Formats: sequence, C-alpha cells, structure tokens
Amino acid sequence: MTRMHGTTIVAVHRGGVSAIAGDGQVTLGDQIVKRGAVKVRTLEHGRVLAGFAGAVSDAFTLMDKFEGYLASAKGNLLKASVDTVKEWRTDRALRNLEAMLIIADAEQILTLSGQGDVVSPDIPVAAVGSGGGYAHAAAVALLEHSELSAAEIARESIRIAGTIDIYTSGEATVLVVPDDSGDDEEDA
Repeated sequence: MTRMHGTTIVAVHRGGVSAIAGDGQVTLGDQIVKRGAVKVRTLEHGRVLAGFAGAVSDAFTLMDKFEGYLASAKGNLLKASVDTVKEWRTDRALRNLEAMLIIADAEQILTLSGQGDVVSPDIPVAAVGSGGGYAHAAAVALLEHSELSAAEIARESIRIAGTIDIYTSGEATVLVVPDDSGDDEEDA
C-alpha cells in the first residue's frame, strides 16, 4: 500500500513570542486526500505549542506521552521533552513510531525525534516534515532580513515551502504563545 505523505511544520521564536505553523495537506501516492488536517495544537492551557509530522496515529501517541510528562514536570518543557524521548527510545513499542515533534513555549523551541534527540536550535527556528527544509530556510532568511513577527514568518515560510514541495499546500494553521489577542489560532 502507498504511504501517506505530507505536512510541513515550522516554529519561529522572536521577541519573547513563539509561533508554530503547519500546513494541512495529506497525500496518498500522487493524490491529495486532505487539505485541512490540523497538525499543530496548544497544550498546558495555551502555554505550550506542539506540531507533528509523520504517521498521525504515531504522532498522537507521542503527543499523549509528552502531555503526561509535561503535567508531571509542572510545565517544564525541557524535562518533559527529555522524559518523552527517553521513553520513545527505550520502549519496545514506542521505538517503532514514525513521527517528529516540535514543541515550543514563549522561551524556546525544541525538536524531538525517535533517535533520542532533543534539539534546541542555535537560530530560533525549527522545521520538520516533507517541506521542512524549505520552510526552515525561508524562516531563517525572514528572521534575519525582515522585521516580521514570529507568526508572520511562520505563515510565510509555509507559503514559500508550498511553492517548492509538492506535499505542502502553502495554507497554514498558525498558533502563537504567549497569545495576547485572546484567540490562539488563526487560519490562512
């Protein structure tokens, strides 16, 4: 059976604000089967953002694990991430899960992988998924050469990735933390 592909997730931190954006396109072989999948969400009462790329059921399993560790770590993002990756790497069932997570709060961005990685990037940008490399490059350039907000950079990076990667739609769901507007989700 042909595997489903799709999703580009990018996170950007600027000026005490983190934004995470995800496109919602899912393809099966050479066909688009869904454009509006939401693969970013808020956690910890809106104080943490998360996005995932990879197998959806695998990602949901990992997100549930992360949420449990986040609650037990009283919102400590790094501790919850390390505990999640430790279990992901050592548990017989979890180690076969195919997904990557980006987690962010108002201070930092972390990328989590099944190889045991918890990466805090030097430049406050992280991206995963089929168009992750394109979105990452766009976000770094916009961060360094524009005055756009974190949310604007994340949205524009997904749009740019969508012009290059056939598995990225260019439409984005963007979440921001901290969110002063009272509305933590904005769609393209």
